Parts: sequence; C-alpha cells; structure tokens
Amino acid sequence: MRQNPEPSPAQEIPALLRARGLVKVYKSGGVPVEAVRGVDLDVAVGEFVAIMGPSGSGKSTLLHVLGGLEPATHGEIWLRGRRVDRLSPSAWAVLRRRHVGFVFQFFNLLSTMTVADNVELPALLAGATPKHARKRREELLAELGITAKADMAPSRLSGGEQQRVALARALANEPSLLLADEPTGNLDSTNTRDVLRLLGRAHAAGQTILMVTHDAKVAGLADRVISLFDGMIADDARVLPAPRRETAVRNFLELRG
Repeated sequence: MRQNPEPSPAQEIPALLRARGLVKVYKSGGVPVEAVRGVDLDVAVGEFVAIMGPSGSGKSTLLHVLGGLEPATHGEIWLRGRRVDRLSPSAWAVLRRRHVGFVFQFFNLLSTMTVADNVELPALLAGATPKHARKRREELLAELGITAKADMAPSRLSGGEQQRVALARALANEPSLLLADEPTGNLDSTNTRDVLRLLGRAHAAGQTILMVTHDAKVAGLADRVISLFDGMIADDARVLPAPRRETAVRNFLELRG
C-alpha cells in the first residue's frame, strides 16, 4: 500500500507565522555581525506575542526580517503556510500589501498626503476598489476617534493621533498579521493607554499581533512574551490564562489613565 508523503513544515505546525533557523548578518567595518542568531518561532492565528530584550538584542531586526523589510541571511520563514524567505523584494511587497500590516515607533506616515489618504492607500495597493477603501477608512477613523482629522496633514496631529493613524493604516487592508515595532515607545502615558486599548480591541477581534516593546508592563498585555538576548531567544513564556490576563489588562489601563 502506498504510504502518505511526509507532511510539509507548514502542515506540521499550524501557525500563521513560522521561522526556523533564522539568521541575519550585517557587515560593520567589514566585520560580520550576527544581529539574529538561529531563531525558531511560531505564532498561532489570533495570538498576541510580545518580543522584549535589551537595546541591540536584535528585536527590531527580527521583526523587519519576519516582515520582509530586510532579507534573512539564512533560515526559513513561512506565512499562511507558504515559504516566503526566498521571495524577491517585489514579491514581498505584494505579500505585505495583502497580508501584513506594520506599525512603527515613529509613525512613518506620508507627509504629503492627508490622514484619509494615508489610511486608504494600503487598501488601494492591495487591490480594493476606491469605494471599499473609502468605507474601510471611514470605519477605522471612526473606531479610533480621529474622523475629524481626516483632511489634515499628519504634521498637524499630536504624537498619539499620528500613532492612531499609523494603526488605522496598518489595519486598512485587513492583514493576517500585524507587526508593531515599539508602537508606544514615543508616546506619553495617556496616548500609550489609548494605543494599547486599540491594539487590545484588534486582538479581541481575532487579529494576530507580533509586537516589539521595551516596556514589561506593555508586554504583559500579550498572550506570550519572548525574551531576546544577543539575537537569540532566551525565554518564551505564556503570560496569564485569558480571564486573569483580561483583569491585568483592565487594571493596567486604569492605572495608566
């Protein structure tokens, strides 16, 4: 009788995002420096994972490699059951438009566009009709409380408002995976609270999130916390069972308010 073929890596572990043996090497003065050193990682659908570590530990580099903003030197990356580390830059760009949203510490909004145009652009690039992109933009701006700012330039907004716009832009194409690089690192406590509420709302709605943060309290809102040291995973721990985590989130947000 014919035997079944061995399952592919994507079938073995039902993860939205999977990395195996991930390495990223930079050249510094002609000397190779390993920023990421043999990382293995799985992120399940709907999971909220925080990545922590000291400055220079490779947190942001890992996030950028996983999202295709920087190429991996070695290793494998699987997204939605498809191996993606071998993709060309143009193919990665198409993949990001359809399945990956990015939120950065310094917002990275397009200064020559209005708030509305910044939010609409990813959906349009992903192939949405102008009508659908506009509807999605209106929904997100209303949910994030910034509808009145739609026609403004990003430079006229506060830091917290700009981060809300950045989050709306990241969610505009309804991505499978949201990657957030220190999304509260440039905000005061009030705006940090608001952005965390929005991330929590997205997570509660089923959004998969991988977030880099230096703040242990912020990381405590995630399902899992991964500690990175010298480019390697030093610890990978589940935080709290769901009911206790919800209480911790509520208490944290009340304290920050």
